[in-house]
Amino acid sequence: MTTGAIGVHIQERDAAAAVRAIEEAERRGVPAAWMTTGGLAPDALSVFAAAAVRTQTILLGTAIAPIFPRHPLAMVQQVTPIAQLAPGRLMLGIGPSHKPSVEGTYGIPFEKPLGHLREYIAVLRQLLTTGEVDFDGAFYHAHGRLPTPLAQPPAIMASALREHAFRLCGEIADGAITWICPLSHIERVGLPAVRAGAERAGRTPPPIVAHVPIVLTTDADAARAVARQQLAVYPRLPYYRRMLIDAGYPEAERSEWSDAMIDAVVAYGDEETVARRLRAFFAAGVGAIIAAPFPAGEDRDAERGRAYDFLGALAKAG
Repeated sequence: MTTGAIGVHIQERDAAAAVRAIEEAERRGVPAAWMTTGGLAPDALSVFAAAAVRTQTILLGTAIAPIFPRHPLAMVQQVTPIAQLAPGRLMLGIGPSHKPSVEGTYGIPFEKPLGHLREYIAVLRQLLTTGEVDFDGAFYHAHGRLPTPLAQPPAIMASALREHAFRLCGEIADGAITWICPLSHIERVGLPAVRAGAERAGRTPPPIVAHVPIVLTTDADAARAVARQQLAVYPRLPYYRRMLIDAGYPEAERSEWSDAMIDAVVAYGDEETVARRLRAFFAAGVGAIIAAPFPAGEDRDAERGRAYDFLGALAKAG
C-alpha cells in the first residue's frame, strides 16, 4: 500500500481554497494531501474529485470520512470517480467519529461503533476489489455491482485511538490513522495491538499513520496557545479523553489541555526540531505521518508556504 510517508492536513474551509492548497502542496514537493470531513464543512471526497484533475502526483487521503452519515454504497459512489480520475492516488480513511458529533449533528444513534466499522469495511472491500457486493450483516445490507470495476482500488484505512480500534485495524484494514496520540501511546498500545490483530487474521501488519499537529515556532508559549485554541474540543470528547488518560495524563480528566499534554502531542520548534520529533515516529515503527500545520503568526499564507516547504524537504530527505 502506498501512503506517502509524509503528508499534510489541508485545513481550508472553502472548497476552492482547499483545491488551491492541494495544488500548492504538490508544487512544493509534499507527497500526500489529507482532509477531514467534519460537521458541515466541505466534503473531502468532493474536494478530491476536483483536485484529482488539477494535480498529477500528490496522493489524496481522507482522515477521516465518518461512516454513520452515509451508507457504504454511497461512499463507493463518491470514491469511484476519484479512483478513476487519479488511479492509485486515493487513500480512503474512515471512522465512526464520536457520539456528540453523530447524534448531535445527524440524530443518528451512535451504537456499537466498531461493529459498524467492521461491516462497513467488509462492504467496501468486497465492492471496491471485486466490483460487486452481496452482503447482509447486523448493521448493513449491500447488494450491487459497479458499472466498471476499479483497476486500482484505494487503500481502506480506519481511525484508531485505543487498543480495540488498533486491533481491528490490524485485523481488517490497510492502515490505522491516529490523531493527537502521544508517541509513547502508539509505541505501548497502538503498534502491539495492530500486530496482534494482524496475527489473528494471518496477515502482514498494516502501517500506522500518525496525524500530528506541528507549529513552526521556537516560542513555546505561542505554540501552546495556538494548540489550545485549535485542539480545545478534544479533551472534552470521551474517546480522546480516555486515550490521553491511558497515555499517562490523568489531568485530561479535567477536559482541558495541560502543558505536558500539549508537549506530548504537538511537534513545535524550528524546522530541525520538528523534523527530529517527526522522525522519532518513523524510528518507532510508524509507517506514515500526516502533519497538521498550525499557524503561530498573523500571515497565514506565508506560514502555510513555510510548512509545505518544510514537509516537502523532509519528504525528499527521507
